[in-house]
Amino acid sequence: MKFSERIGVIKAKDTIQLDYIDNDLRNGLWNGFQIYYLDNVNQQWIYNSYYNEFLRNLWHNFFKLPLDTLDSRTAEIKAQIREWFFNWEWFEVYDFIEFVSKTKSPTNSYNFINFCNGILEKEISGYRFVNGIIAPITSESEITEIDSAISNTGNSVLTGVKIHLETALRKMADRNTPDYRNSIKESISAVESLAKVISNNDKDSLGGALNKIKGKINLHPSLERGFKQIYGYTSDADGIRHALTEESTCDFEDAKYILVSSSAFINYLIIKANKAGIKT
Repeated sequence: MKFSERIGVIKAKDTIQLDYIDNDLRNGLWNGFQIYYLDNVNQQWIYNSYYNEFLRNLWHNFFKLPLDTLDSRTAEIKAQIREWFFNWEWFEVYDFIEFVSKTKSPTNSYNFINFCNGILEKEISGYRFVNGIIAPITSESEITEIDSAISNTGNSVLTGVKIHLETALRKMADRNTPDYRNSIKESISAVESLAKVISNNDKDSLGGALNKIKGKINLHPSLERGFKQIYGYTSDADGIRHALTEESTCDFEDAKYILVSSSAFINYLIIKANKAGIKT
């Protein structure tokens, strides 16, 4: 276990790649381009009308370079594109792979997109190919909600809430063995832990605690019902909070949604409790 993991230091903004690309993510996306495109460009590319058109399209429409600078040697072309790719800003890398996926070639772009999405998920990117374009699946405000909830639960009374949140984030963001099912469980447990603190009864379930505190902190009925429904989902879907009966179908998006929703609700409850004079 890493030192940062042992002492519990983990932040969403340092975990979800939103405005940067680390080496593992960049390497993975390059490998996709290599496998599905460059490996198919042979030494005689200049006589292959399909890849001739593909490379000329890149040179003219993406790189915006004179076509007479396009080398006739495959190795030189690959080396030039590689140099650019590994020196681009993070958003330029996304510009490139999106453009490539839309450019006419013998390559099945569907396979390339699926490969890239697999890399984007594995390396915890905040973006995915959605309907053929790279779109954000995580916003700055969502990351802020998670980090704020972890920060707001730093006192001794809410240590349990903080531990659940950090565990949820860590399980979701584990690049080797992500555990989305238990990440969701930990997110809900964080809300339940806070609700018990506010209700002042450690034996309450989340539903029971919300019933007790809604009058104390002026909890809006719609929010109460909404989170009870999420709690119900985690009780039923894939056996998240019960014995496992089959392989989980939970994915990154499920875990992220529950973590963001739980974090936002925790921040909301803390503010409401403080306004009502309830110490948290």
